[in-house]
Amino acid sequence: MELTVNGHPVHASTGGRPFDPERPALVFIHGSAMDHTMWSFPARHFARHGRSVLALDLPGHGRSGGEPLPSVEALADWVVALLDAAGVERAALVGHSMGSLVALDAAARHADHVERVALLGTALPMAVAEPLLAAAAANDHAAIDGLMIWGHSLAGQLGGTGTPGIHVMAEATKLMERAGPGVLHADLNACNAYGEPLERLDAIRCPTLLLLGEQDMLTPRRATKAITERITNTRTVVLPGCGHMMTAEQPDAVLDALRGFLL
Repeated sequence: MELTVNGHPVHASTGGRPFDPERPALVFIHGSAMDHTMWSFPARHFARHGRSVLALDLPGHGRSGGEPLPSVEALADWVVALLDAAGVERAALVGHSMGSLVALDAAARHADHVERVALLGTALPMAVAEPLLAAAAANDHAAIDGLMIWGHSLAGQLGGTGTPGIHVMAEATKLMERAGPGVLHADLNACNAYGEPLERLDAIRCPTLLLLGEQDMLTPRRATKAITERITNTRTVVLPGCGHMMTAEQPDAVLDALRGFLL
């Protein structure tokens, strides 16, 4: 599906079914230097189970035009503008990593547009180490290499996955390599700089799912304390033996958790 937001073309996958704004809307928001393809499995499933799906390419990512936006707040405002462009008043938001912060901020500041949020691989704050930021700023492949090591469980690093014929680290590496120069740095910097006042989380009343990987080294479970203490209506699901790149490492478990929350 092609849309126009703030004068730039936007691509969103609809999960293989025509988008109908009259049906309950479900928006998938990818993480740093990723694109809509990370959501192919759940997007297709929910499109066939009563939801109108938009798996987004954020500005400057994938097939969407424009430049990467500089902050989580700007991305959250952009997601709400996209809902308006699609003719959707309210939607459930599912975000991974940077996308989880975008979903969280949208729920805090645009509550009328958000009916529930699922936060995958989330943390607050989502601090990024200075050497990693420096490598990304220099477009040094070491930034991707580091994210691949820290972002996968031991099984994922060895190639283990429930999907036959897939090597999760190799696929994630290729996906990040497709991002344009400067995209990864812009995204990591937005995550690192996001210092929303914690009091803002008090405004979130919608059901909130935290889906976490037991072996996630990028956004460890302990880093969700601020979220669970401030948002009263939360549910936490921890995937045993799973790293940060959970949609690739344990796609069935992710889908089961999302089904239990969204359906």
